[in-house]
Amino acid sequence: MERISVIIARDPARVRILVRGSEGDVLKAVLGPLGQAHPRAARTLLEGLSLWHQQPLAVVLRVDDSFDGHALGLCDALGFGERNLHYEIGIAHQRPTRRLCGLADFSDLRELDQGQVLS
Repeated sequence: MERISVIIARDPARVRILVRGSEGDVLKAVLGPLGQAHPRAARTLLEGLSLWHQQPLAVVLRVDDSFDGHALGLCDALGFGERNLHYEIGIAHQRPTRRLCGLADFSDLRELDQGQVLS
């Protein structure tokens, strides 16, 4: 069975999501600002992806000094990623190194590896 991983990163004006399988990118999404999203939107999206692929997802949530992950509703009160039947959230602490240009630039998300993720 193909392992599905999801990487979520928030920028001030948008939320980027990269879904990858063993064959490469499965889905790229650029969503509107987090402040406009329903509080359960991220959970519902991940549950839907899990159901679509009929397996739990490995999710990496990229956080930095300006964003701690709680706003997406995917972290507990201590800042650890949520775990349930549909997905397991890992947290990747990363300081922004450069401003991304263009809709299709997902190279910084591809650079995340399991070594940067805290369970």
